[in-house]
Amino acid sequence: MAKHTPTASDSLLLSRRDLGFLLHEWLHVEDLTARARYAEHDRATFDAVLELSETLAARHFAPHNKLGDAHEPTFDGERVHVIPEVGEALKVFAEAGLTSAGLDASVGGMQLPRVVTDACFAWFQAANVGTSAYPFLTIGNANLLLAHGSREQIDTFVRPMAEGRWFGTMCLSEPQAGSSLADVRTRAEHAGDGTYRLFGNKMWISGGDHELTENIVHLVLARTPGGPAGVKGLSLFVVPKYLVDDDGGIGARNDVVLAGLNHKMGYRGTTNTLLNFGEGAHRPGGEPGAVGYLVGEENKGLAYMFHMMNEARIGVGLGATALGYTGYLHALDYARTRPQGRPVAAKDPATPQVPIIEHTDVRRMLLAQKAYVEGALALTLYCGRLVDDQRTAPEPAAREEAGLLLDILTPIAKSWPSQWCLEANSLAIQVHGGYGYTREYDVEQFYRDNRLNPIHEGTHGIHGLDLLGRKAVMKDGAALRLLLGRVEDTARRATSAGGDAATYATSLREAATRLGTVTARLWQDGDPRTALANASVYLEAAGHVVLAWIWLEQLLAAGAGEGGFYAGKRAAARYFFRYELPRTAPQFALLESLDTTAADMEPDWF
Repeated sequence: MAKHTPTASDSLLLSRRDLGFLLHEWLHVEDLTARARYAEHDRATFDAVLELSETLAARHFAPHNKLGDAHEPTFDGERVHVIPEVGEALKVFAEAGLTSAGLDASVGGMQLPRVVTDACFAWFQAANVGTSAYPFLTIGNANLLLAHGSREQIDTFVRPMAEGRWFGTMCLSEPQAGSSLADVRTRAEHAGDGTYRLFGNKMWISGGDHELTENIVHLVLARTPGGPAGVKGLSLFVVPKYLVDDDGGIGARNDVVLAGLNHKMGYRGTTNTLLNFGEGAHRPGGEPGAVGYLVGEENKGLAYMFHMMNEARIGVGLGATALGYTGYLHALDYARTRPQGRPVAAKDPATPQVPIIEHTDVRRMLLAQKAYVEGALALTLYCGRLVDDQRTAPEPAAREEAGLLLDILTPIAKSWPSQWCLEANSLAIQVHGGYGYTREYDVEQFYRDNRLNPIHEGTHGIHGLDLLGRKAVMKDGAALRLLLGRVEDTARRATSAGGDAATYATSLREAATRLGTVTARLWQDGDPRTALANASVYLEAAGHVVLAWIWLEQLLAAGAGEGGFYAGKRAAARYFFRYELPRTAPQFALLESLDTTAADMEPDWF
């Protein structure tokens, strides 16, 4: 086996070489510079900001990752205390212009393509997912207001966020209503001056309180008087921690109060809060209630919030990928340097020990991790490219197709990495053996951090219901047909290429055809109870078909490239088609049988 020689570009966060391959050799991001929005950029710009992101992530985010995990934020009853390294890192991030990298030039942004900013941000998520959560939420908040806020709201709230002086949150869940937004009770009453007064509680609000910035801009779902029941009666409000003076300065404290911090198994560097709105601790102008500003129209709040939620879902998938990826690189480094055992044919105890990467089962675990994390990174960056196409493709039909593909891929891009890159983290611990679950090594924290992602931004089960109950059947199945058409296009090119690619194309076609027929079978009677009984299984099977497609795309992009990198791509594709795609056959069989075992189980039978 050839010995690996470390190079100056080696990193235990992400692979610079893999990012370059995906962006330039597969997705051809430089082509985007032909579009007006990105015309001021070129490949050199993209590469420079990627290199800057790698450097800042390694120097300012990674060093305090374990420290932030060991010393999570605390609340003394009056204010939140966060280790100083968090604020220092975020200041560097903002001063580098990375908060506004993808935002409009009109608010001081660089207007970089989403696919490029996602690739940049993955470095920070890999380095320190807890600290990176603050700008992650702020950027999503700013993008929502740019799309749906008024000019005054953009000038007042987005500009300071773009500069990194203020941070943002999203406030959906409540103590009695986690993912069930139809049960939201927070109310917003007209104040008679164009503003509203909010009363209620919001739970699990990441970044909900801290002293890291001058102000915090909360986006809050609430109900106005006389609105419809359920989600149709939700409106969206901007509720700042501090009110803003006419000159843009910080004014009086708004009636938003931190009731306490939630303490999680991972993401410990991010404050996670229970917020009370309108409890009377702070009464601007003597009036009870937190001052809020309506975004758009009443009763359309959830539609607006989905702008941020869908961005966050792909971002959660990217974060899960980054955690899986850094765990894989740590396991790979350990396997190359940890001597233990001897070759299976060695009979003499005096035979020197070999690095554990020489053992086949260790290579199997590393190859599985490689297939999961490199596949997930490709999928999430592909979704970023779709965002760019939806926004800037020259032809309306191309923009519409990009939107349809995003609709059906978003639940997969969120859930597949959250499931399988978590499995990669589990395998990274396994490669480390007994050291893996000690706090001395980083991989146990990566696992804890990543375990939150199958729950973040909608649980695994919710996204299964979304994919099968909405996305696969919307517009008479248009999104699914489009996806399957893209899969067929790739299979056709692979068949023409011949060799292994043609063999894999046959397997992919069979799985994709099965996905289409199973979807039709599930809905043939129009009975949602039966159709959705195994929605999570459907999500997992569909996800594996999509990832097989993504791996075939990577294989075609790699072609007959020489050297270890391209050989590794071909090996990972082979692994996915031989070990992973076959998992879908029994899953499809179960779905096709319309099995209702879980649905039939009565609560009192447990």
